[in-house]
Amino acid sequence: MERIMDVIHQRRSVRAYAEKQPGESLVRELLDAAVHAPTAMHLEPWAFAVIQDKAVLKRYSERAKSILRAPGGAVGWGSAGRAPHDHPAMLDDPAFNIFYDAGTLIVICRRQGGPFADADCWLAAENLMLAAAAKGLGSCCIGFAASVLNTAAVKRELHIPAEGAAVAPIILGYASGSVPEVPRKAPEILAWVKP
Repeated sequence: MERIMDVIHQRRSVRAYAEKQPGESLVRELLDAAVHAPTAMHLEPWAFAVIQDKAVLKRYSERAKSILRAPGGAVGWGSAGRAPHDHPAMLDDPAFNIFYDAGTLIVICRRQGGPFADADCWLAAENLMLAAAAKGLGSCCIGFAASVLNTAAVKRELHIPAEGAAVAPIILGYASGSVPEVPRKAPEILAWVKP
């Protein structure tokens, strides 16, 4: 039990990767960890797309940046009270790759809708990221990728069903250096109901 607590506390969002790629057997081991996540009504709504082609990842990155920079294309900016053109400056940098030049992207997809399908996919994502940390790999969830991964063309390319969606895009690889700890706030307990 102590070991899992260590992994939880040591996991970091890695944004700088070495050239070395995780091999197929290691990726399959991480996918196996992902599917052992809790799932509502045991529906297991997830499926996976694995991309280890840097040229494809670069193409997806450029397309995502274009979508996110377009007026009205930056999903979520408006919900934060920002104007559509008020996107992060990094999206204007031609050298910025939304996948941080990682060589592996695992896209956790839901095959179809359902009241808890997205939540199940996120639970699988956490299992995958913790398993990656336990195996000495870095990972990072890339929210910027959702816009491009859910276009009709990319969904067809990755065999994501039309009624499904890319939910959790996770980059993986070996960190190119140490990643400092990010301080966390103590849990905010809104209520603790006892008899």
